[in-house]
Amino acid sequence: MPFRPTRALLRAAIPAFACLIAATAGLARAETPQTAVAPQSVRNQLKTWEGMGLGHLPICIAKTQYSFSTDPNAKGAPTGHELEIREVRLSNGAEFVVAIAGEIMTMPGLPRVPAATKIALNDEGKIEGLF
Repeated sequence: MPFRPTRALLRAAIPAFACLIAATAGLARAETPQTAVAPQSVRNQLKTWEGMGLGHLPICIAKTQYSFSTDPNAKGAPTGHELEIREVRLSNGAEFVVAIAGEIMTMPGLPRVPAATKIALNDEGKIEGLF
């Protein structure tokens, strides 16, 4: 299979909420009305980030891996479902926004201080701070 570079599906100049609407309707094959895509708290958070100059960041939708819907029992690519974004998280260091759809578990982030800062060699040449 020849290598094909990745490309953005939407142009970066449109607002973040418009990207979510396009993703839920076009990519996830959902038939969610615009008013049900996300609660007002999500819309407000996206507007705040846009006001901070972060509206250009790509959006990743986190949902069940079993389906394009939020229902893990609806395998594959069902149509006619609703895909509601229940919260958004900013990954500012990685420069993207994560939109959480449905009930999923996400991995925790890294601690503020890496554990490696506590590892050292003592005067006898033995490693300390591993456990």
